[in-house]
Amino acid sequence: MITSSGKSGFYFKEFEPKPISPFDKLFDIFKELIVHTAGDFDEAIDWLRELDKEYVLTDENYTIDDFIEDLKAKGYIKDDIDPNGDSGIALTAKIERAIRQSALDEIFGDICKNGSGNHKSKATGQGDELTGEFRPYQFGDGIEKISLTESLKNAQINNGAQTFQLTEEDLVVEDTQYKSQMSTVLMIDISHSMILYGEDRITPAKKVAMALTELITTRYPKDTIDILVFGNDAWRIPIKDIPYLTVGPFHTNTVAGLQLAMDILRRKRNTNKQIFMITDGKPSCVREKDGTYYKNSNGLDAYITEKCYTQAAQARKLHIPITTFMIARDPYLQQFVDTFTEANQGKAFYTGLKGLGEMIFQDYESNRKKRLK
Repeated sequence: MITSSGKSGFYFKEFEPKPISPFDKLFDIFKELIVHTAGDFDEAIDWLRELDKEYVLTDENYTIDDFIEDLKAKGYIKDDIDPNGDSGIALTAKIERAIRQSALDEIFGDICKNGSGNHKSKATGQGDELTGEFRPYQFGDGIEKISLTESLKNAQINNGAQTFQLTEEDLVVEDTQYKSQMSTVLMIDISHSMILYGEDRITPAKKVAMALTELITTRYPKDTIDILVFGNDAWRIPIKDIPYLTVGPFHTNTVAGLQLAMDILRRKRNTNKQIFMITDGKPSCVREKDGTYYKNSNGLDAYITEKCYTQAAQARKLHIPITTFMIARDPYLQQFVDTFTEANQGKAFYTGLKGLGEMIFQDYESNRKKRLK
């Protein structure tokens, strides 16, 4: 609505900044705390109370207790009884979706405001998206592909309006473009070093995973994404569990992660496949055939790194590029990643935590445009 302001010019009422409600102000902070505490509601609320004392987030009209009641009323949390019979609070699927959306907004920003879409490949043919270009009818083209308007125009030009007839030579079809599909596996290192050296690396990794899964499931619904974590072993996790990831007392079994990722992608029918790997450390563990673990955290162990290179080469044979995001800058680790990347013909980024999400998105966008032949 545009109204007169009483002065020269106009007052744009619809662009008035909307006041933030007490609930929304606390909710934004609460979602961050849930990710940092790996889904521990009580710990998150304790942190929120501490922040309230320091920064005066509430007043007598709206308290933390009021906020908790609103969380229940809005369906973000619910009363629960654990297996021991103790009562407590459980998070719901609604807040998990809200956390993923927050991660998406934080990391990818305005990228996602363009609406949903699908990936276009460079190949044209009998795809499912019209290109606006026309070509002569060919045997095998479906009747629904024929452009009646252009075909009738050709018939008039070729045969004249007085003796109108439509022949096969007059028929044209509107060309189409394939919508390629991408299958992605995101590997997250959860070895102990992800929280060492005074830096929390697992929380940004979780946020990137949540943002990427939310982006793909909403903007590129034909694509697939699977999340796996790797420490001494590797295992898949459902999307809903990403906020609750924690680091364990693990070594780094990169080989196990790569084997599981390729096993997942072998089962995908999509032509385009890729692996993203977020890690901050060197491979330091492999599982032997007899079920025992060979571990060595001192430097780069040639026995372990050779197995990594073998997996990288295997992925290359399967046409699966691996993009490694190494959150470390040690020269000897860079040398390992360089050799690993060369074996796969993939990509490597030596990056800090800042900008990690944008880098992964840009690489995802770049890779999804490639259509393997």
